[in-house]
Amino acid sequence: MSKEKQINICENCKSQNQGNFCSNCGYAQHLKRIDGTYIVSEISSVLNFDKGIFYTIKELIIRPGQSIQKFIHQDRKRLVRPLIFIILTSFIYMFAQQFLGFEDGYVKPTDLEETATIKIFQWIQRNYGYANIIIAIFVAAWMKIFFRKYDYNFFEILILMCFTMGVGMLIYTLFGILESTTKMPLLHIGGIIGLIYTSWAIGQFFDKNKKANYLKGFLSYLLGMLTFFFGATILGTVIDFIQKL
Repeated sequence: MSKEKQINICENCKSQNQGNFCSNCGYAQHLKRIDGTYIVSEISSVLNFDKGIFYTIKELIIRPGQSIQKFIHQDRKRLVRPLIFIILTSFIYMFAQQFLGFEDGYVKPTDLEETATIKIFQWIQRNYGYANIIIAIFVAAWMKIFFRKYDYNFFEILILMCFTMGVGMLIYTLFGILESTTKMPLLHIGGIIGLIYTSWAIGQFFDKNKKANYLKGFLSYLLGMLTFFFGATILGTVIDFIQKL
């Protein structure tokens, strides 16, 4: 006579079940102990070529529109999560920038007075990778206006921007490294290529056959950048005004 399996109470949904996984929610009943093997497997899961960071980069470079549409509508397991992707690529950019000392050239405050506005722009210059995440929100807002006829909500568009601007950060990083090693002013070329890529990826995502979509993508990105820096200026001005009261 076979032994009866032990009844477990799921820690996640509190339902009764048998076996290693909850039959109701799929939660693992016994987690593997964290050790060296676990850490290696976690790193491998991020870096693997089948559904990790390298696969994500390859897909976003070759077919960005199709890959992001598939992520939104069909399969969300093969690509790295969009927020993780932009944070990781921003970290790579910031690490390379601080280690090699190249300047992005986007924000260069020259005013000697230590105002709140100047401090904000100095933070942006030192942390452009993280500031890029905030810029993505402004760009997504403009895209929602330009592409309002398409059935995508703001958060789905934000996913698009996290992926495309993450690739943009890698492009800036590459040209920053080239500029540091060759001593040639190449970073601005990376900025142009990044802008072209982002506009192209946006057009591919919505409808690659409509040329107007590429122009809308370009305008969305440009207006998003301008709105971000304008907002930063207004915020600094308000803080300075309040401090003087």
